[in-house]
Amino acid sequence: MRLAKYLAEAGIASRRKAEELIIQGRVRVNGVPVWEKGCTIVPGEDQVEFDDRLIEKEESVYILLNKPAGYISSVHDPQGRPTVLTILKGVSQRVYPVGRLDYDTEGILLLSNDGDFSNLMMHPRYEMSKTYQALVRGIPGENALTMLRQGLELEDGRTAPAEVRVLHEYKDKARLEIKIHEGRKRQVKRMCAAAGHPLLKLKRTAIENLTLHGVAPGEYRFLTPEEVRSLKNKALRQRRQR
Repeated sequence: MRLAKYLAEAGIASRRKAEELIIQGRVRVNGVPVWEKGCTIVPGEDQVEFDDRLIEKEESVYILLNKPAGYISSVHDPQGRPTVLTILKGVSQRVYPVGRLDYDTEGILLLSNDGDFSNLMMHPRYEMSKTYQALVRGIPGENALTMLRQGLELEDGRTAPAEVRVLHEYKDKARLEIKIHEGRKRQVKRMCAAAGHPLLKLKRTAIENLTLHGVAPGEYRFLTPEEVRSLKNKALRQRRQR
């Protein structure tokens, strides 16, 4: 097994970050520092240390959190704001957010110590769908809705087509359901602004077939083995079709 993969599965960091840690000389195998990110080991036979601490592979866990507003989707925040990890009482494994939700965005967020799973969920080529409810300023007309559905130009390129429908119209605002499979930074917020209807509030309601059903804000649950297999299989099917 590649050393970076072992570190990722042990919950130390994502595989890419683990490769950086190896290059920095912070990892030792059988007492010997290694700097080659392509180094391989035999789990159960080779001893791996990170920052002088013996690493043992943890049991893989997969968590669905209903993130409230006011939390950072990170392990640590330099500004001292609370992170989503402070919500996970009783989780002994070292888990990491799978993707991000902005500080003021609510809704479904996955966390795991399985680096391969995280990569399958986050990388754009696997096209994992994410559904949002977006409260926007003004009432979008057909032109704005068409722009969102067909894709529009942002500073980092044109967005892929999205599924968009109006859930409710108020006096001077509207609630939209937007389903995308990309994961650009603040993408939905930028899409709404580019369509002429700035975002007022955002909530992610689903990732693929996972929803917030039965999970109140600030609470979490563990994914079932069947749910994990279903997500992985969907991502792998997308890869084979390319």
